[in-house]
Amino acid sequence: MNFSVIQYILGTVLCCGGVFLLAPTAVAVFYAEQAGIYYILTAVLCFAVGLLLRLRHLKSRVFYSREGFVAVTFSWIVLSMAGAAPMYLTGEYASYIDALFDTISGFTTTGASVLSSVEELSRATAFWRCFTHWSGGMGVLVFLMAVLPLSGSSNMHLMRAESPGPSVGKLVPKVRQTALILYKIYLVITILQVVLLMLAGLSLYEALTLSFSTVGTGGFALLNSSIASYSWAVQVIIIVFMILCALNFNTYYLLLIRRPKEAFLQNSEVKWFLVIVFASAAVIALNICDGFHSLPQAFHTALFQVATLVSSTGFATADFNLWPELSRTILVLLMFMGACAGSTGGGFKVSRLMIVARAAKNEMLNMMHPRSVQQVHMNGRRVPDNVVKTALCYMTVYVFIVLGSVLLVSIDNFDMTTNFTAVLATMNNIGPGLGAVGPTGNFGGFSVFSKLILMFDMLVGRLELFPVLVLFAPGMWRLPARRSRKEFHKMDELD
Repeated sequence: MNFSVIQYILGTVLCCGGVFLLAPTAVAVFYAEQAGIYYILTAVLCFAVGLLLRLRHLKSRVFYSREGFVAVTFSWIVLSMAGAAPMYLTGEYASYIDALFDTISGFTTTGASVLSSVEELSRATAFWRCFTHWSGGMGVLVFLMAVLPLSGSSNMHLMRAESPGPSVGKLVPKVRQTALILYKIYLVITILQVVLLMLAGLSLYEALTLSFSTVGTGGFALLNSSIASYSWAVQVIIIVFMILCALNFNTYYLLLIRRPKEAFLQNSEVKWFLVIVFASAAVIALNICDGFHSLPQAFHTALFQVATLVSSTGFATADFNLWPELSRTILVLLMFMGACAGSTGGGFKVSRLMIVARAAKNEMLNMMHPRSVQQVHMNGRRVPDNVVKTALCYMTVYVFIVLGSVLLVSIDNFDMTTNFTAVLATMNNIGPGLGAVGPTGNFGGFSVFSKLILMFDMLVGRLELFPVLVLFAPGMWRLPARRSRKEFHKMDELD
């Protein structure tokens, strides 16, 4: 285990966190808020500790998948712990655990909160909560890949550990260039939404915070009513960008290099995702139309809730907790499905569901025709067997973690709907669930133990299970004497 390079990465992440904390500091200075003192002090401390960690001499700038898993997981934990400090020091949170809950929820783009009134927060803290969504949406380490002086293969281990999806690849031969392209697309989409929201009548502060939460598919808002108090035009803009950011960002790269057929027509995941979104909205609109003046109004409301949950954003314009059972069931299923692979959204991912479904179909065909050879195909290409195996394994582990978490949080004696959807909402980085954690509720009623379980679910869900769980493997922290470092390198290349 190359601990020196892990320490170097953690130091770099803390320095990056210090830079991030300058944003709420600037907001506090602009609005003359005392909260800015705590943000600047935390930023200075992050810089100091980060620089100390970076002082250690690097024996080697090359590392392997195990170091990648450790670096990514601990980076998210350390960054969240540092980000929670000023939120607690301002006195706006009752305890450090509550502040940590909201910070992890922010960086993992979950959007679940323990607060009953977000309108009482200072502008600096409200801005920081939304900014954590944006910084965590694409991944902090994906950004650092463009500046870390590591070899290309080492950067790939970081990307595999942090990026969502059944498989992770490069847009261009070099990983650094891939990370840079992704962040350029991410930044352009953010700026575009900020401009449109300002044209719709919002202030720069409101446009920035809502864009951070939308593009990062997070869900923290400035008002207790979430997005319900905003105009129809603002809601439409947010719907469009929630759907855009739920699509695979490779789609936009293909459009940039003028390959629209591969981006949409030949991309079965994107096509199925869009069909599911609009079909679900249509069914829900018909199911709830009795409570609205017109069907278009019902469809608008239904589409917003569908887009916000399937993209794992977590905004709300209506209390879907009160909707008929059919509509609520569809929304829960959409929570489970989630967005496309390679997006900023959470959930099980559409492509992974397609792989599992086609693998199950092939297994039934093999039972009927034992001598036939069945393979899983997507977008006209064969899906490698190891990707199919990983998707099936992911589903199994996912179910076990959900069931185990539901069992553990049930100690607090909430009803089954609340417990199950709370775990589902945090595991899939959605935000609101049903019952006590619905769009008008919050997670403040859970005990400290349950909050820790839900925080673990947020991290595991954001990092796609295995990068976190592999840390508990017995052989993770030791290098067997039988194998040389060169042999491990060959094994990683095969992966």
